[in-house]
Amino acid sequence: MQNQILSHIQIQHKIKRISYQIYEANVEESEIVIAGIEGGGLLFAKKIRRVLQKITDADIILCKVSMDKKNPVASGVQTSIPEEEYANKSVVLVDDVLNSGTTLIYGVHHFLRVPLKQLKTAVLVNRNHKKYPVKADYKGISLSTSLQEHIKVEFKAKNDSVSLA
Repeated sequence: MQNQILSHIQIQHKIKRISYQIYEANVEESEIVIAGIEGGGLLFAKKIRRVLQKITDADIILCKVSMDKKNPVASGVQTSIPEEEYANKSVVLVDDVLNSGTTLIYGVHHFLRVPLKQLKTAVLVNRNHKKYPVKADYKGISLSTSLQEHIKVEFKAKNDSVSLA
């Protein structure tokens, strides 16, 4: 049995609100790097980028972040753009769900290898089951769930949804 947590319209509101928060924190920046963790995070990042491109003249650079989510130490973290393209810039690392914090903390670690103006994190759903000291600076919704429950985020054309199973 699945319970819908967020409807398509609610998700669109969350994306818009997060995008405006990112813009407000970067109002002086000429470039903002939106780094989406491959999978749902990258899809969420693309949606944020689309809104940011409408509300700011800053260049919004999309970066895909890839890693083996089950074993990020072995796989390492790769980005679709070279380090020099995000060095000394404002970076927002984006994922769809913050569960244990593993993918977010390894993503943060990767970006901290070069000097940055600032590094923030954004998630659609924050589950509060963290193993690591990482937090979401921008979040759509926070849920207190049991470890047995599963959050399902679907990004489909005009039918985005978040449900709890």
